[in-house]
Amino acid sequence: MRGAGVLLPIFSLPGKYGIGRLGREAFWFADKLKEAGQSYWQILPTGPTGYGDSPYQPFSTFAGNPYFIDPEGFPDYVLKETRLKEEEKAFLEDLRYVNYEKLYDRNRKLLFEAYQVENYCGIEKNYPDFQEFCEKNKSWLYDYAMYMSLKEELGGLPWYEWPDELKLRDRGALERASLRLGDSLRFYHWQQYHFMRQWRKLKEHANENGILIIGDIPVYVSADSADAWANPKLYQFDPKGRPVSVAGVPPDAFSESGQLWGNPVYDWNYHRQTDYKWWTERMQRAFDMYDVLRIDHFRGFDEYYCIPFGDKDAKGGHWEKGPGLAFFKRIEGKLGKKAIIAEDLGLLTDSVRKLVKDTGFPGMKVLEFAFSSKERSDYLPYKWEKNCIAYTGTHDNETLYTWFDELSKEDLEFVSDYLDLKDRDRKEYNEAVIRLLLGSVADTVIVPMQDWIGLDYRSRINTPSTLGLNWKWRLEKKQADEELIKRMRKLTELYER
Repeated sequence: MRGAGVLLPIFSLPGKYGIGRLGREAFWFADKLKEAGQSYWQILPTGPTGYGDSPYQPFSTFAGNPYFIDPEGFPDYVLKETRLKEEEKAFLEDLRYVNYEKLYDRNRKLLFEAYQVENYCGIEKNYPDFQEFCEKNKSWLYDYAMYMSLKEELGGLPWYEWPDELKLRDRGALERASLRLGDSLRFYHWQQYHFMRQWRKLKEHANENGILIIGDIPVYVSADSADAWANPKLYQFDPKGRPVSVAGVPPDAFSESGQLWGNPVYDWNYHRQTDYKWWTERMQRAFDMYDVLRIDHFRGFDEYYCIPFGDKDAKGGHWEKGPGLAFFKRIEGKLGKKAIIAEDLGLLTDSVRKLVKDTGFPGMKVLEFAFSSKERSDYLPYKWEKNCIAYTGTHDNETLYTWFDELSKEDLEFVSDYLDLKDRDRKEYNEAVIRLLLGSVADTVIVPMQDWIGLDYRSRINTPSTLGLNWKWRLEKKQADEELIKRMRKLTELYER
């Protein structure tokens, strides 16, 4: 069935509290998607972000980002006794970009005020399902709460720099920490409860309006995360908690030294021995939140690049075999058939292509990769199969408007000939690409909101391998005006999506 959707991360939603939240603006955007005839809302990972603010390097692959908790989602008695609603005044100077430094300084303090009020009034009394939530999620929730509490106590140090008794999870040390940090542990349980409480309401609203949520799961966990600290056997670690190997990609035409990501790589033999228990829980958690799941860096399940820990670059790495098709068959056997998208972008081998085909998952096509005057790219629409999900660009790409500006003379001429852009107004370029996408054979197409609006480089979500300017852009409500919504609906219906 043909469908269309929009890519807009939660943090990019408009609103007055410094970052996109799970409140009224999220409901507003879901309503706008319905008006525009869309079927999908694609977001990025929703985990708690750390250094660099990347949702692909969260402190936990299971937890939700407390920045997204909407102050107005709390009862009136909490708002009256705290400074939560005053928070809007701190961000009035610029609502177009996320100020993570200010959020980091303020958000925890204000949430803790709300927690203290609710704890005093009786969390279990006012939220009868609180204990049920904690029990259902105990396999990850307690370790996440302990990890965050210890991290705060130790001044934000990554877990691999903690004292050995804590780094290596000495039972006695953790029992003493549990007594010492009891209130903090409860606070982090409470945070996750409210995140999921607000998330469920938003997802139910979207689904009731015919909108399916496409979520995202990074293949690797962050080196500094509760996942790595609490489950060292899952990764290629030595007995002292140090990685033996870390993830990255080898040297190529874009980088002479390759890319050293630094994420711990999995010990797939151990995962097989446990019948993929951790992965089953991780996937189940994802499908508790999302209707469709995009697996980032899908190639890592076929082969993954290992770099010896301590190397300065990726030159000394080597490829190892991943779990392959057997992994996905086992997960399907446990969870049933699920809607999964394989992020199969980049340099692909025949074995990766075969894995994507054998799973039956739709792969990804990106039009910004299609137009090279030097060769006929596989991303050109006439080469696509129906079973794919196609984009103008992803969160890692430049916006369409600036992409046109940065094309070489030869590539621009190719695009112009392909789309018949000669003698057409510059404002029409974006729509020409979007029409090509919507009219393609792809079962599902996704357009970033910036491309529908026609925004330039200042609204780009992420420039890979850079820090400081990413994950910040926010939509302004006036940009999703009635004229745009009508145009989106007209084109979506024209191409029977």
